[in-house]
Amino acid sequence: MKQKIEVGVLYSRSGSYQLVSDSCLSGAMRAIADINADPSHPLELAVVARDPQSNADRYGEMCAQIFRTSTARHIFGCVTSWSRKETIPVLEKAGGMLWYACPYEGYEANEHVVYMHACPNQHLVPLLVHVAPQFGANGFLLGSNYIWGWETNRVARDLIADAGGQVLGERYLRIGDTDVSRLIEEIRATRPSFILNNLIGTSSYAFLSAYRDLSNEDPAFRPKRCPVLSCNLTECELPAIGAAGNGHLSVGPYFAPRPAAFGSSFEASAYASVQVMADVLSRDPEAGPAEFSKAFASRRFATGLGPITIDPRTQHATLPVVIGRIADGAFDVVSRMEEVEPDPYLSRYDRAAVFGRPKLKVVS
Repeated sequence: MKQKIEVGVLYSRSGSYQLVSDSCLSGAMRAIADINADPSHPLELAVVARDPQSNADRYGEMCAQIFRTSTARHIFGCVTSWSRKETIPVLEKAGGMLWYACPYEGYEANEHVVYMHACPNQHLVPLLVHVAPQFGANGFLLGSNYIWGWETNRVARDLIADAGGQVLGERYLRIGDTDVSRLIEEIRATRPSFILNNLIGTSSYAFLSAYRDLSNEDPAFRPKRCPVLSCNLTECELPAIGAAGNGHLSVGPYFAPRPAAFGSSFEASAYASVQVMADVLSRDPEAGPAEFSKAFASRRFATGLGPITIDPRTQHATLPVVIGRIADGAFDVVSRMEEVEPDPYLSRYDRAAVFGRPKLKVVS
């Protein structure tokens, strides 16, 4: 007989980043259904779901509500770093664990969070290493006005300097803001080598549409000459972007082949999160954070992302790093690395090894 275990699901069903949230939710629910339908699996997972409606202030409250009204101690949820950070004090108090299936800006590690998507050395660093030699190293940085945009652009400023380039502009929009005209005019005036787009949801869609109009006016801004780079853009948002995305670049641990097992890396990572949790709990249903850390130290997990390990010190996953170019509603893979170990604090980053040694300047 299967042992019943309640799990929390905390994804928003509305708001400016709903497409990403829906993709994560689809992956988690699909994995739960597959485990429950497998007669050989010892667990039956019962879902306790809450919808924060993209209101960051509700994530901590609803996380506490799940813990208070159920036996669940594992939460699959949160899209933005803002929402993730709102849940952490609740997780620490309740002894729970959050399985986070989205890329993030790094510089965090908590024993109550398992980071199942990419951190900076698995997205931003390899993306800029790929782009700078081809297009140039002068960047224009965009971001939604919260921690993902601020911190990812902070790291990008250092990497661009290491690549020998300059940051020609850095601008932020409130989440959900779609007035991008000022951004377009500044990009037109500064003429960067690339744009790093850390906008999310509807802000990003509006920018890409306006940038396509700019490229139609001025060939210098076409993707082959000045691409838009993203660390968080996947297949689940391409229908909202349409042809405006063609030719631009994104990075992640998974891009869907044809036919595809998953619709996006968000879906694949959420599915993998449930797989790993269920794998550990199937051997020890009472496992808490300490037992999970021991399992991470000694185990390799079969997941929808392929075989992965999880660093027991930081609880970040080892992942593939795939760079894709948008082409007619999908991604063509242009670069792939297997099993890149996480380095969320970039403590092992070596500027000379990544970008080469700086050229000496002769001063007369």
